[in-house]
Amino acid sequence: MADVGEVLMSVLSTIRVPRPGDRVHKDECALSFSSPESEGGLYVCMNSFLGFGSQYVDRHHARTGQRAYLHFTRTRKAQVTTKKKMITMMVFRFIYILCDIVLSHALQVQQWDGEVRQESRHAVDLKQLDNGLKIPPSGWRCEVCDLQENLWMNLTDGKVFCGRRYFDGTGGNNHALLHFQQTGFPLAVKLGTITPDGADVYSYDEDDMVLNPKLPEHLSHFGIDMMTMQKTEHTMTELEIAVNQRVGEWEVIQESGTSLRPLSGSGLTGMKNLGNSCYLNSVMQVLFTVPDFQTKYVSNIQKIFDEAPSDPTQDFKTQVAKLGYGLLSGEYSKPAPDPGDDNGTAEPRGDQVGIAPRMFKALIGRGHAEFSTNRQQDAQEFLLHFINMVERNCRSGANPSEAFRFLVEERIVCQQSHKAKYTQRVDYILQLPVPMDQATNTEELQEAERRREEADSGPTPTVRAKIPFSACMAALSEPEVLSDFWSSAVQAKTTATKTTRFASFPDHLVIQIKKFTFGLDWVPKKLDVSIDVPDTLDLGDLRATGQQPGEEKAFGLSFIQHPVIPLSSSTSPAPVLDDSTVSQLCEMGFPLEACRKAVYYTGNTGIDAAMNWVMGHMDDPDFSAPLVLPGCSSAPGTTPTESLSEEHLATIVSMGFSRDQASKALRATVRRAPEYELFAFISHMGTSTMCGHYVCHIKKDHQWVIFNDQKVCASEKPPKDLGYLYFYRRPSSCCQC
Repeated sequence: MADVGEVLMSVLSTIRVPRPGDRVHKDECALSFSSPESEGGLYVCMNSFLGFGSQYVDRHHARTGQRAYLHFTRTRKAQVTTKKKMITMMVFRFIYILCDIVLSHALQVQQWDGEVRQESRHAVDLKQLDNGLKIPPSGWRCEVCDLQENLWMNLTDGKVFCGRRYFDGTGGNNHALLHFQQTGFPLAVKLGTITPDGADVYSYDEDDMVLNPKLPEHLSHFGIDMMTMQKTEHTMTELEIAVNQRVGEWEVIQESGTSLRPLSGSGLTGMKNLGNSCYLNSVMQVLFTVPDFQTKYVSNIQKIFDEAPSDPTQDFKTQVAKLGYGLLSGEYSKPAPDPGDDNGTAEPRGDQVGIAPRMFKALIGRGHAEFSTNRQQDAQEFLLHFINMVERNCRSGANPSEAFRFLVEERIVCQQSHKAKYTQRVDYILQLPVPMDQATNTEELQEAERRREEADSGPTPTVRAKIPFSACMAALSEPEVLSDFWSSAVQAKTTATKTTRFASFPDHLVIQIKKFTFGLDWVPKKLDVSIDVPDTLDLGDLRATGQQPGEEKAFGLSFIQHPVIPLSSSTSPAPVLDDSTVSQLCEMGFPLEACRKAVYYTGNTGIDAAMNWVMGHMDDPDFSAPLVLPGCSSAPGTTPTESLSEEHLATIVSMGFSRDQASKALRATVRRAPEYELFAFISHMGTSTMCGHYVCHIKKDHQWVIFNDQKVCASEKPPKDLGYLYFYRRPSSCCQC
């Protein structure tokens, strides 16, 4: 008994009670996407409150000595299906098919194939507070902001709050969601949709619309007689259809109306939408198609996990590796069970169990004014935000974001003195303008506009401007007129022209179609255009040439409009940096080269940004090493050129050539026309980047695949002309330098 007592005391000594502010991870493993529903359930450490799947709990015990874990498991409740019930279900399914045919015109633009709602796991055992609260049959208002529509009553305490914003930007202020986050009360019903036949019920914990078989009882608890209620607001399904009908691109981009074949397996894993997180899902699906990210985070996942800190939920590298493995391994690429099929034998509907990147989203958005919220965001801005985080966290070793990095050369010519100035800057995305005046269907657009003006009401056919891709490229390469700048050459304001070219080419090129702009009233709007984006791309005409023979260089051109960040000169060995910022950092005692790096990598944006860079890179092994421009050789004073692949260099050297000969051969190859092939694109549906929906199409083994959150299917008609972000790579037969 003494031994048992000692063991018990030893175990109890490792248990502590959660304090305010402690995060209890009872829904997701820190190192995988295992959950209480997964095989083996989830084990929560009773000291750190970290959750671990069955494959990682022993690992955590071995590292920490922790001996007390709370085992969470949740199983899907099986329903007994009698022969009579099966016949009834078949009859109703047949009636549903007939109704679907009759209503096909109204539903043809509905998002995908519709969602079959599942019974909430909270419904049967939901505990309701006896607080005496009674809800009137009408006249509801949000308890925080007094909104009178899109109101949701929490079924635990009867509190009424406004819902989330709709896809078109209207709706509530997220107060119902905030109430759940503060209380944990999971279910809410949309007031105004309650009828004797049912209502819209949302589970914040399950993050989905759900069925509640005990809804009449739950409503009666707060004085609402379901049998006397009448519908006064649109249901969520009706709102979704209405939005889809207003935006004609929804049907085409999501390939609605076609029976898409579900896919599963390695690299074909869906991602659950956590509430307007489709922008994140689409970007990360594409990024983990890039070999650099696979090698950095997935190939080394065991090493990353071994080196993870005591709280891996807050470690960037660990959570990115966890996400990458979750997408590529195929472990979570399993069809979601049909809620109407008790035995799991129904035909798959395209939905997957997939992964829910809650920890990743929380970590990547922490401290950010936008990405920490549940609002919709711009996929392009998120891509740059994530690349920036990769840059900050890759202090040593390979940096996968370099796959997208390139140098831009900007040549500015003073039209009065004819002197030229060259500047270079680092970029990751090529922004392509949309010249609307180059539309090839002008007459059709004019006719559609005339019909809209004449129509008093009712829908008009959608006519989309067709813009040649060549016109977009021409608009990019044409000289831009700068009408207001100061030229030290003439000591006066005058005009200049600016041309933009590639000083180096990336392995993977991201192109953003600049669809979002401002109208004459400064109201943001989205250009509804179709662009014949090619499968292959030749950028040879956009290669920078540097200073021309006989051209006189000018220094000291001060620009008021269209400023550029002068990073380096194509013929000067040193980058142009803000000397005052460098001096301030040096006065603080930091090494000169580190100060120069800080100013360079923060784009001459001031002392605060440079200081933050210094504090974040003090432990870098090359912190004090000389600044080397991206794409340069390690020798100081060299001209920026395209970097060479060590892999390709090694291959050529192994054939008996010297490293110098291999370098010359590769550089000769690089100087040939840089060609790219399209391998992915992200599309946006909606009126602005702050609302709507994102999906991505990725080419896998010569087959286009559409990733729409948890739906992963073979694409039949990839809408390449309606994309927002396009991803190109150099073909495998080309040099990957």
